[in-house]
Amino acid sequence: MISRRRFLQTLGGVFGLAALGGGYAFGVEPALRLRVQRWRIEPPGWRGGPLRIAALADPHVGEPHMSLSRLRRIVQKTNALDPDLTVLLGDYVASHPFQTRKLDVTGAATVLSDLSAPLGVHAILGNHDWWDDTREQRERSGRILSHDAFAKAGLPVLDNRAVRIDRDTGPFWLAGLGDQLAYVDIWDTVNKRVLPAGGVDDLPGTLGQVTDDAPVILLAHEPDIFPDVPDRVALTLSGHTHGGQVRLVGWAPVVPSRFGNRYAYGHVREGARDIVISGGLGCSVAPLRFGIPPEITLIEVS
Repeated sequence: MISRRRFLQTLGGVFGLAALGGGYAFGVEPALRLRVQRWRIEPPGWRGGPLRIAALADPHVGEPHMSLSRLRRIVQKTNALDPDLTVLLGDYVASHPFQTRKLDVTGAATVLSDLSAPLGVHAILGNHDWWDDTREQRERSGRILSHDAFAKAGLPVLDNRAVRIDRDTGPFWLAGLGDQLAYVDIWDTVNKRVLPAGGVDDLPGTLGQVTDDAPVILLAHEPDIFPDVPDRVALTLSGHTHGGQVRLVGWAPVVPSRFGNRYAYGHVREGARDIVISGGLGCSVAPLRFGIPPEITLIEVS
């Protein structure tokens, strides 16, 4: 039988380890760590020659974890990777209640405007970009503060829009999907009714802008759209999940996706379709990360 003293020592050790783990998850991994996560993939539908894509997802700018100076260092490191194309996958400002200093999307867009790549820097918006614009949640005009901030910074936002990118090794299309969770349920005090939750995504309309057989890369903030993406799309790039934000031996206990861990993180191939889900840079809901450090995602397509 275990003695009372041994029991208390064991219990103290458990609490001590929990405190150390919590301190690491709050103060070290989200604030101090940064990795370059590389994925080398050969999508069956790709014919555009070798392509290096740097993807930045979910910076959730706000102190103490993601200051503008830290974001600036991430931009510099991303440029140093010498990507052919850089894409921004949404959720630019933190909205959790544990911030020591709130920062706005204008500052984030200004810093991100220093990104450079021969084939351009292109962005989409995420659910928090829409949710944080309380006026738009009421008015539902289809345009939010982030649209204006990115336009002012000279960063094109692909909102249900496809652009053709030409290069010597062959053209391809870059398509950006509107956010799938843009609106939340909200009470309309004027008309005395509930404005329902919903998205602004239009996958058929976006892909309908593709006018030839060049391969397509789709940017979609939430990966849950992937089962509906046709084989015509060579590669889908997403963020949103943060890899679960707490990840244990390749598994996350909580994932903001109706598919659970199926699209929580990394490269997934289903049939002839490929998706890469970035682990992202920042924090949402809870200001911690454990087992899934902030990352610049580098996708090498061939």
